Amino acid sequence: MIENIGYALVMIGLFFDFFGCLGLIRLPDVYNRLQASAKCITLGTCGILFGLFLIKGFTATGIKALLCLLFIVLTAPVSAHALARGAYRSGVKPCPETVIDEYGEDIEKVK
Repeated sequence: MIENIGYALVMIGLFFDFFGCLGLIRLPDVYNRLQASAKCITLGTCGILFGLFLIKGFTATGIKALLCLLFIVLTAPVSAHALARGAYRSGVKPCPETVIDEYGEDIEKVK
């Protein structure tokens, strides 16, 4: 039963990874692509790793999958935020269809 849940999580993770990669190709600017890749890594890859843990159990492979999952959950959102902030501060403009630019509004308040 637990193995079936693990296989389901692997399939859901593959689903998120596929659509995250599709977002990297289809989305218009750096910020949208970063958002797609961060969700892809956090939800997709962590789903695959947790599914692997459920399939393998508390073996060496399962423990390594949990450790990788923990590392990804802690680092992927932070790195995506740092890349987006660095891109904005270096002058990369959002696509023309962007409706709200809250970070730009915050910078204007400080000046």
